Amino acid sequence: MLDHIVLTVSDTDRSTAFYRAALAPLGITHGVHFEGPHGHADLIGFGSNRAMYFWLKQGVPHPEAIHFAFPAESAQALQAFYDAALAAGGRDNGAPGPREKYDPRYHAAYVLDPDGYNVEAVFRDY
Repeated sequence: MLDHIVLTVSDTDRSTAFYRAALAPLGITHGVHFEGPHGHADLIGFGSNRAMYFWLKQGVPHPEAIHFAFPAESAQALQAFYDAALAAGGRDNGAPGPREKYDPRYHAAYVLDPDGYNVEAVFRDY
C-alpha cells in the first residue's frame, strides 16, 4: 500500500484551490504547506486524521503518466465530490454512477483537474 503520492502541477495556488474544494466532500482537507529545504521542492499537503498522503509540487505536469482515485464513503459523497470538482474548475470525464465493467457495486466519478489529470472518486457499494 502507498503511504503518499506527490503530484506535479503547473500552478500550486490554482491546484490547491481545486483540490481543497474537490476533496472536502471526501473528508480530505488541506493540511500543511511544507517549505522544502535547499534542493527539495515546496509541497502542499492534503490528508485526513492528521496524516498527509496527497501532496502537490510546482513543476511540469504529466497527466498521461498517472491515474489516481480517492475513496468516497457514500453515493452522496461521490456526487458531492463531482459537483465540487466541477464548480472548482474541473472538467467532466465521467459522471457519477456504476462502473459495471469493473463490478456492479463499483461506483465512480471522473474529473479532469486544471492540469488534465484524471481524478477519480470511488464508492464501493458492498
